[in-house]
Amino acid sequence: MNLTKEEVTEIGDSIKVEYASLMAFIMVESGGIGFDPVTGKIIIQFEPAHFNQYVKTRKPGDAAKWEIIDHNKVEGQKAEWIAFNAAFLINPQAALECTSIGLMQVMGWNYALCGFKTVNEMWDAFKTGSSAQIKGAAMFIKNSPKLYMALQNKDWPKVAYYYNGSNYVINKYDIRLEKAYHNYAV
Repeated sequence: MNLTKEEVTEIGDSIKVEYASLMAFIMVESGGIGFDPVTGKIIIQFEPAHFNQYVKTRKPGDAAKWEIIDHNKVEGQKAEWIAFNAAFLINPQAALECTSIGLMQVMGWNYALCGFKTVNEMWDAFKTGSSAQIKGAAMFIKNSPKLYMALQNKDWPKVAYYYNGSNYVINKYDIRLEKAYHNYAV
């Protein structure tokens, strides 16, 4: 990550979230890496299940095209980008919305909560650097009242639930967030 403690603190202060809380998100979500050190591309996590649901409900004819792509083997940035690009050819909007991006791995469909008018605007901003990624994610937190309140209260199970859903327990997301928080609160 190419941001200083002061820069992250300033972004956190803008939404009344302390540095340690913001850093906990950054480190647990991406290990502090927003761009692939090999390719320079933004770090992504394409979500095939969400993409399938999106195209089935919005463009049923596209669902059949997607089934021919092996979407069960999406691991590692190379595979993520191959799957994303294949999905983008089928339905660009769905591909952009059904992919989490950057340091805090915010899903594309959250573009409005991040302060953007379109998902394309969010992607374009996030590709410019770590600062834009953290600012967008900070706005997402601020504009998600339950998540924001849980973070203010340092209620890590609720933070984990509101940020990653009910499966957070499987990955011990709440425990990892709390541990990261304490590492940065020193």
